[in-house]
Amino acid sequence: MATSIPQTTAREIERRRKQVNNFKQRKNARRLLLHAILLVCGFFWVYPFLWALGSSLKSEVGFFSEGLSFIPKEFQWQNYADAWTQATFGQYFFNTVIITVLTVAFTLTFTSMAGFVLARTNFPGKKWLVALIAITLFLPHGYTIVPVFDLIQRLGLLDTLWSVIVVETAGNMVFSTFLFMGYFATIDRELEDAARVDGANFHQLFWQVMFPLARPMLATLGLFTFINSWNNFLIPLVFTLGNSDLRTLPVGLYAFIAQTSTNWVLLCAASMISLVPTILVFVFTQRHVINAFAGAVKG
Repeated sequence: MATSIPQTTAREIERRRKQVNNFKQRKNARRLLLHAILLVCGFFWVYPFLWALGSSLKSEVGFFSEGLSFIPKEFQWQNYADAWTQATFGQYFFNTVIITVLTVAFTLTFTSMAGFVLARTNFPGKKWLVALIAITLFLPHGYTIVPVFDLIQRLGLLDTLWSVIVVETAGNMVFSTFLFMGYFATIDRELEDAARVDGANFHQLFWQVMFPLARPMLATLGLFTFINSWNNFLIPLVFTLGNSDLRTLPVGLYAFIAQTSTNWVLLCAASMISLVPTILVFVFTQRHVINAFAGAVKG
């Protein structure tokens, strides 16, 4: 009887060990299956980009003869130079850079100041003002494009890069202001009180204390504003329609299809050129963006 108990215990331990091993094997099999499915889905997700990248390096004949293959038989690097010069995408690129950089700078500057004032000060009618501003978030852009166009024309800015910069900056004001307002509202009041004790006035408090603390939000909104402005099609199309030299990359890509009877190889090359700045900006700002999201989730 004394020897039967250890034998029973050993059999039970062995049985449980087998159960644990079987469970781990099933879990690993499910994980491998899930990863395989995700890899297949990921490949189909990035395939259009890979195909466009490969097609930008094909010859005009190879574009049609090689079909859906994204690896060209012969690499035609000259396509990028031709797209930059022959299709005047160099000018479109320059216009897009000016519009995007100034739009991002003006948007972050104005909305951060407005958000700070709304978050840290009280004045009569503040709630009504915030509610009125919030209502404009629900207005479709198509309903406001006509009065905005008339206003820009009366200001004498039509068919200039400034018209696009002003309209895009104004379009980003409301959403970005509310985000800055929420961000500044979460900052401890003790920092503000300590700065005032040290003799900081209202402007010094913002520029020397609050603005540096908003670096994650600045990077996040800067990235979103950059992408929105860089890829904007409707506003540059409407406000630079009378001057083809002021086209941006999205408008130039659309016009390129009609002007050249669609040279698909150069179109793919131009598309890849337009993607490079967005990718670079994301690479350099992703750390601040991740910190901003992590702080929001933690808060």
